[in-house]
Amino acid sequence: MQFPNRLRAVALSSLLSVALVPAAVADHHGGAEPGFKSLFNGKDLTGWTGNPKLWSVQDGAITGKTGETAETKLKHNTFLVYTNDSVDDFELRLKYRIVGGNSGIQYRSQVLSEGEFGPIIGGYQGDFEAGTTYSGILYEERGRGILAQRGQVTKLVADPADANKHKVEVIGSVGESKDIQAAIRNEEWNDYTIIANGNQLTHIINGRVTVSVIDEHAAKSRKSGVLALQIHTGPVMTVQFKDIRIRPIK
Repeated sequence: MQFPNRLRAVALSSLLSVALVPAAVADHHGGAEPGFKSLFNGKDLTGWTGNPKLWSVQDGAITGKTGETAETKLKHNTFLVYTNDSVDDFELRLKYRIVGGNSGIQYRSQVLSEGEFGPIIGGYQGDFEAGTTYSGILYEERGRGILAQRGQVTKLVADPADANKHKVEVIGSVGESKDIQAAIRNEEWNDYTIIANGNQLTHIINGRVTVSVIDEHAAKSRKSGVLALQIHTGPVMTVQFKDIRIRPIK
């Protein structure tokens, strides 16, 4: 990794070490996951709410599908929302598979309204897609937009001219975007981990850190909120999620 100075490199290394300890512990113990609870029973959508014309359970996985009919051709992004609890500091693990289009995992988010096609959500998103650019980035749905491109370590700060606006400072790298993409399996199951601990947010796909973000923008950062799964406007798509489990960070 390249950094402006040695002090920044040491600080960044420490931050990433703290963020990645939970994932490393699980791997070291051969898949043991103490403290995790399942958010999906593998049979139905108990504990989740969304448009039943778009969301179902197929082959033991939560499945979101868009299409070309009036009921399935989206005019806005929509979501399946986890209703049993909110999230604050946590480690989330799941498997996803996507064919066509774009999707994402919302966290510390809020339900903004009920749209024509289901809930409309705003907040942090662990993005992924069928393409080769956005999987693993941190995007803020209906908010500040892209907060870290893949491979970046960023810090979000207030714009000195307007505290409600933000600036993205790139303070380091976790690797080349193309190398991270090479580890993602097209139209197959991939492992996605999100770690939110205080103001540090880290995304991991198939064991590769994709971004790490420090959100110091007080006017817009969020400490808690809902968890949700996305289907996106645009091309016809199918996305599936399974093995969804979470561990609170105390």
